[in-house]
Amino acid sequence: MPQQQPPAVSVIMPVLNEERHLRNSVRHILEQEYAGEMEVVIALGPSTDRTDEIAAELVAEDARVHTVPNPTGRTPAALNAAIKASRHPVVVRVDGHGMLSPDYIATAVRLLEETGAVNVGGIMHAEGENAWEDAVAAAMTSKIGVGNAAFHTGGQAGPAETVYLGVFRREALEQQGGYNEEFIRAQDWELNFRLREAGGQIWFSPELKVQYRPRPSIKALAKQYKDYGKWRHVVARYHAGSINLRYLAPPTAVGAIAAGLVVGAAVTPWGFVVPAGYLAAITAGSVPAGKGLPLKARAQIPVALATMHMSWGLGFLTSPRSLAKKVIASRRPAVPAAAE
Repeated sequence: MPQQQPPAVSVIMPVLNEERHLRNSVRHILEQEYAGEMEVVIALGPSTDRTDEIAAELVAEDARVHTVPNPTGRTPAALNAAIKASRHPVVVRVDGHGMLSPDYIATAVRLLEETGAVNVGGIMHAEGENAWEDAVAAAMTSKIGVGNAAFHTGGQAGPAETVYLGVFRREALEQQGGYNEEFIRAQDWELNFRLREAGGQIWFSPELKVQYRPRPSIKALAKQYKDYGKWRHVVARYHAGSINLRYLAPPTAVGAIAAGLVVGAAVTPWGFVVPAGYLAAITAGSVPAGKGLPLKARAQIPVALATMHMSWGLGFLTSPRSLAKKVIASRRPAVPAAAE
């Protein structure tokens, strides 16, 4: 009896200013150890670097690669445009700075079949290409940096609220109408929330690993984490009960440190104990996080940790209620699966 051909796969990529990593990211897709048919659909935002030129070269080099425009530059709009332009029953999301492990797609397709899930995902494995990026990667994969987030630090396979990127059954994506384009960030969480509401299962597995390239500067990292914090507060207002102590730690730290500095400067030097204690904690926490790294990278881990914590907390605290109201007004009810 002939072996059944694996399902065909569409890989969708939202890209904006990804000249540094796009070619390598697409290479990791095209060289997958997967026997099924594959296509890659790149949604091109209004880049100011050579991203469009590189994408055109990739299209010319391999007939499996296609592009679609994304004039807004927004990630959820890019994802929806790529989904619409793709055609296969399994949809794999990859970012322009993500590098799939060689068996990523084959493993994900197997997990979809074994678990019956509508979306599977794994570990965001941060790896740098210089000392600063190595420091950020160490911070992003440590518990002192991101708490107990399984897709950063690893964990047991099982049902999850959300996963990194995702490998979806197309019918589940289309049934929910794709991504909510009002969610400039946290669009994965919101889509997975609707998928779960509709009775679908989201599955995390440490077998799935994607190499992730960290932001190349303090400024870029600060913007990334400020956006994360701002949109996590939107999610908390969108869905009561979705917040936990891990998410409240950074804004609490920002408030406590600010209060300590004010008290220390205006009332008593004892106020400086709070910011000093925080600095001592992240310095001590950076020691195990930086194990095996060169001294130059290890020395920058506390800076990366402080940037992540303070930016995330500030974003959470300053997230405008008007943004949450706008997003809540766009709420899409989950669409139950049709009975077979």
